[in-house]
Amino acid sequence: MQRRYITVDVFTDRAFGGNPLAVVLDAGGMSTEQMQAIATEFNYSETTFVLPPRDSANDAQVRIFTVNRELPFAGHPNVGTGFVLATLAEKPPARLLFEEGAGLVPVEIVTERGKVVSTEFTAPQPLKRMSHLSAEQAAALLSLSASDVRADRHPPQVISVGLSFVAVELASREALRRARPDATAFAKTFPCDGSDAVYFYTRDVPADEKPCDLQARMVHPGASGLSEDPATGSATAACAALLSDLDDIKDGELRLKIGQGVDMGRPSLLLTRVRKKDGAVASIHVGGGCVKIMEGTFRLEGIL
Repeated sequence: MQRRYITVDVFTDRAFGGNPLAVVLDAGGMSTEQMQAIATEFNYSETTFVLPPRDSANDAQVRIFTVNRELPFAGHPNVGTGFVLATLAEKPPARLLFEEGAGLVPVEIVTERGKVVSTEFTAPQPLKRMSHLSAEQAAALLSLSASDVRADRHPPQVISVGLSFVAVELASREALRRARPDATAFAKTFPCDGSDAVYFYTRDVPADEKPCDLQARMVHPGASGLSEDPATGSATAACAALLSDLDDIKDGELRLKIGQGVDMGRPSLLLTRVRKKDGAVASIHVGGGCVKIMEGTFRLEGIL
């Protein structure tokens, strides 16, 4: 049986920016082992597999794999998969609802003149704030000094809205650029509250990188050693929710434009909004544009 796939660059408006994603369509009947093997073969940070929904009220079951493992939820796979399915539809839907390990994930479809231009997911779980790290521990993960870590707003902390990350604020754009992951420190620190990755950001954004409110990077285990992600929707969602939770706003919406991937030559723009009601975070959203890159087919005969 021929399996069709489409690849897109996510959180960008230009080819070869953003975060690449492979979307395997009509994945019904594939085993978990086959999905993992295909994801490893694509060698992107994530590959998604689209299956019929378990509940007909939903649009699809979406399984997400890194090169190493299956994830219960991730950000750029939802934005990219929503974009692919919406562009394949005869008439783009206003909304898609995906079944995932972490729960149901709504994806809003934004169109202009009947053409899909971007999508936005809603995080499937509320913000969870877990273990703290010291400034020294966080700095060691990134080959920095404790003075490069800013902890006046929040300490380095494990946070999640469906997938866990350590969130670290850095004092300067220069420190963000200079950071280098340290494998020994990663091995000492992780796993921690389900996290094996660090998302680090700064509010010190130079004029030539405006209108971004933050610049960020994210490092996680890859196929061989540590790898950097050019755009991380799930970590961005958790970080935006954390910042909103710390904000004095009682009712309203915090909107942030977050840049990522700039220092690795794959600039990305993640558009976040967090709604608050009665002083609590009510919903968390992250969206952005996508660009279709490739499509093709493969056969599974003889594979596993």
